[in-house]
Amino acid sequence: MNSLNKSLMDYLTNSTWKPLLKHEFKTPYMLDLEKKLKSEYQNNTIYPTPENIFTALNLTSFENLKVVIIGQDPYHGPNQAHGLSFSVLPGIKPPPSLANIYKELESDIGIQIPTHGHLINWANQGVLLLNTHLTVEASNPMAHKKYGWDKFTDQIINLINEKKENVVFILWGSPAHNKAKNVDSKKHLLLKSVHPSPLSSYRGFFGSKPFSQCNEFLISKKIKPIDWSLN
Repeated sequence: MNSLNKSLMDYLTNSTWKPLLKHEFKTPYMLDLEKKLKSEYQNNTIYPTPENIFTALNLTSFENLKVVIIGQDPYHGPNQAHGLSFSVLPGIKPPPSLANIYKELESDIGIQIPTHGHLINWANQGVLLLNTHLTVEASNPMAHKKYGWDKFTDQIINLINEKKENVVFILWGSPAHNKAKNVDSKKHLLLKSVHPSPLSSYRGFFGSKPFSQCNEFLISKKIKPIDWSLN
């Protein structure tokens, strides 16, 4: 069992995000969230590990950020969640939603379906793989929905919306659409479709071509496109 033995802010190590979010960690709701998480990590199995709560921010600097892909909850099974939305660590079978993302990746831009589910290559190129909630209890999806993570990740999206331009928001499913409802579509590109999960009516997801549309937009803005290949 892991323990939250440092302040929550200490797990955010990226020097470009830290000054932007420093004040947020001092707000009452974040101090309350930290208190709850310390108890949760001590008494229950929580994913991801404390060191991986902010993996998305730690890998994708604010300056390098080009694309945002919004997930909802971390995976709640063993050895899956590691702080990047939709991603799992090497050696773990890609979950159904990710398998469908890979099918669309192949159909859209001809990239061979990857043999793993680790999306770190995307994160390192400026794709922020951000979940709406950054922690979850094992086998209990949405357990931390009301802990305050929504406010924190809203602030991240607000910062991106206000301080950057020409960012591509890839929004799968109505929760992601709603999460980005205040993003300025005149400054940024919003690509919306249904969620890739087999639990939803994912058939509208196939053929949505998010990867090619994303790169076409970036190229049109003279921004280096994303190499979506993973193998």
